[in-house]
Amino acid sequence: MSWTPYDLDHLAQQIVLKVRDEATDQDALNQAYKMRANCAYGLERFWGEHLRLARKDKDKAMFVAETWRAFVGIMGEAKIKLPGEMLSHCHSKKEIEEVTKRLWCLNSQDRQASLAVLTNLCDSIVWWTQRLKPEKNGGNNEE
Repeated sequence: MSWTPYDLDHLAQQIVLKVRDEATDQDALNQAYKMRANCAYGLERFWGEHLRLARKDKDKAMFVAETWRAFVGIMGEAKIKLPGEMLSHCHSKKEIEEVTKRLWCLNSQDRQASLAVLTNLCDSIVWWTQRLKPEKNGGNNEE
């Protein structure tokens, strides 16, 4: 598979702007760094992070869910079918098992390509988060 950018940077910017505008807690944007780190744990764990966050921080859960939905769309363009459903915190064990089973059943090449794209999308999200995070105490984000 050859590398295709899939407009990741533009998509990352849209995700960050959406979360910045819709989140009630602007600290939700700090989730970008954790999402990037979660890429190392695999697709199943990245997907499942929205379930853990939904119990305690809806804005951060929304950030992860928006990222996953965008990622599923990107991989669809690459002809790799990933589960796009995001579950509520009132999910059943069976629903979780069904989604994660579909992720575990990906062949090795599709899994590697997907993780590479997810990692690059999260890198772009971190970059845009640094640039678009609302100012605190009237300061600026320039260094």
